[in-house]
Amino acid sequence: MKARACWVMVAGLMLGACASSGPAFKPVAIQPQDAVIYVYRPYRFGGSLLHPVVTCGSLRAAVGPGGYHAFVVKPGTVRCRASTDREDQVELDIAPGSVNYVQEEIGWGVWVGHPHLYPMDADRAQNDVQSCCKLDQ
Repeated sequence: MKARACWVMVAGLMLGACASSGPAFKPVAIQPQDAVIYVYRPYRFGGSLLHPVVTCGSLRAAVGPGGYHAFVVKPGTVRCRASTDREDQVELDIAPGSVNYVQEEIGWGVWVGHPHLYPMDADRAQNDVQSCCKLDQ
């Protein structure tokens, strides 16, 4: 019985250790001529060991489960992409001063999970990103 309780505690610690750590979501201040793209990844256990690098324009960051990263970009068409053995990408038409959201998920793959990027509307994304933490860079 004691061994079972020990395994339950170890499993709980391992699951908690997979989530991103850092400060809770906080909007970034941008200049009127810039824009921001928040790439966030809600916590899900599946694929939690993968942290594929996300590139938006020329900026890069690895976004782990339960984390987000704010990419401050110039207006225009910006391509965001992420890859493991497969790549996914989205193109966003960015307006000056705008706040944009992209959700990343890790789907099933044969050898390794595949990243998927989804442009999100602000209403849903603002709610989702509140549960994410800023990644330590």
